[in-house]
Amino acid sequence: MKVEDLVPDGLWEEIRPLLPPPMPRRARNPGRKPMDPRRALTGILFVLKSGIPWEMLPQELGCGSGMSCWRYLHAWQAAGAWKKIHKVLLGKLRGANKIDFHRAVIDSASVRATLGGPRRGRTPRIAEKRGPNTMSSAKLRGFPLRSMSRRRTATT
Repeated sequence: MKVEDLVPDGLWEEIRPLLPPPMPRRARNPGRKPMDPRRALTGILFVLKSGIPWEMLPQELGCGSGMSCWRYLHAWQAAGAWKKIHKVLLGKLRGANKIDFHRAVIDSASVRATLGGPRRGRTPRIAEKRGPNTMSSAKLRGFPLRSMSRRRTATT
């Protein structure tokens, strides 16, 4: 499998401007050179598509290690790149009329009802009235709780 198989040139041209630039290397102790973002994206897509663990990413793909791809995944998530990619790709698919809305599901927990729904009546109370509060602060005013439980009786 080649890099071009999972990330074709046309798709890469759409995604590349949406990815954050790599972090600048330090002058002292620069560490490893950053990986090619297209190869990192290929590794991420391969792992997510195949369902293999990150550590099992085949080195023959040339995508680096699974942990490197995982770090790119999280860095791009923190930078908000996946939301941007999702928005752009959905816009392109919708413009080309390639989205099948017959299989779409909307969850009311994630989509706001703009017109609202029918108003329900008030929820009736289960008990008619609550009983009096036995620990009312008016009764305890001036008495610490400990002294009320252990009152001394006057002995003569």
